[in-house]
Amino acid sequence: MIIYLHGFDSTSPGNHEKVLQLQFIDPDVRFVNYSTLHPKHDMQHLLKEVHKLIEESNDSHPLICGGVGLGGYWSERIGFLCGIKQVIFNPNLHPEQSMEGRIDRPEEYADISTKCVTDFREKNAGNCLCILSTNDEVLDNHETKDALDDYYEIIWDETQNHKFKKISQHLQTIKSFKETR
Repeated sequence: MIIYLHGFDSTSPGNHEKVLQLQFIDPDVRFVNYSTLHPKHDMQHLLKEVHKLIEESNDSHPLICGGVGLGGYWSERIGFLCGIKQVIFNPNLHPEQSMEGRIDRPEEYADISTKCVTDFREKNAGNCLCILSTNDEVLDNHETKDALDDYYEIIWDETQNHKFKKISQHLQTIKSFKETR
């Protein structure tokens, strides 16, 4: 089972395209929707929904995959808290800064990070695969790489932009990552 979390633009056709592409490596792809506007509520909702999906599944290697930006932010955290591997594309590591003016309470992201497990990336090391675009026009992925490469494998993509419409070139890597302990 692959659990897919969309990014800020939940209605983007790219989400549907990514889900269809992920079905080539696992026919059981579950799309979990959330508001993107209320971080504390989103975190509670995502934890509850992802935990329920894991409990209902008989997949011994479930995976959570984040769409770009916020999808990556939430996939890394929710996957860690639920004890499953994560794959993230162009994650937004600091939505408390980048989402200002786009959501009601971006400061809630800063509050969430203070309530999260201390040094969670050290405890999550090796359980997340991060795929970054060299052509991301929204985020500085060199900063993202610097923040994450001590903990996770980083794969650079030379063709996609921030939205990461096409992930097919990474499917076999994702499948191998999902299936390893």
